[in-house]
Amino acid sequence: MFRPFFLPSLALAALLSAGCDDAGRTTATEPQLETIRGGEQRLITMTDACDPQTFDAVLGVGACTRNGGVQFAKFLQLLGKHQKVGAWHFAPTKVKAKVGQELLAVNRGGEDHTFTEVEAFGGGIVPDLNVLAGVPDPAPECLAVTPADMVPPGGSTTDDVEEEGTELYQCCIHPWMRTVVTARE
Repeated sequence: MFRPFFLPSLALAALLSAGCDDAGRTTATEPQLETIRGGEQRLITMTDACDPQTFDAVLGVGACTRNGGVQFAKFLQLLGKHQKVGAWHFAPTKVKAKVGQELLAVNRGGEDHTFTEVEAFGGGIVPDLNVLAGVPDPAPECLAVTPADMVPPGGSTTDDVEEEGTELYQCCIHPWMRTVVTARE
């Protein structure tokens, strides 16, 4: 389900000042394979560590479907301090692929993510998160994201590697989640 992401500035300021001491970083529970399906696909995992109680309280019921994790106020505090939150990431951040392979992006987190190819890294569709991440200007491709582009927890999406060169992918909700794909023949 597509959920609009909007954080009023006053609520954001209040949450940033609330503080919380538990951060934490998720650890993969299954091996992260670099190639699957006989080498025809390259796997990229999307992870996060949202706390369902606090994320759902701010973003709405169902915004976070995992157990435990980083409380929403701490998430905003970390993002404001570091311009990213480490548990929210794509892995690996650099991928070598061959033309003709398929990229398989699997959401192992508890929130919706996107796996969007962009010409240049930029902000996403949540202005408040863009500001905290230091990328106030959205990537144009993120402005064209539709509900069909959302990858729910446990979901996946694919993209074909069609030509040599470098391709950039980011999450248009959490714009510090990025991977660089270098393709060759």
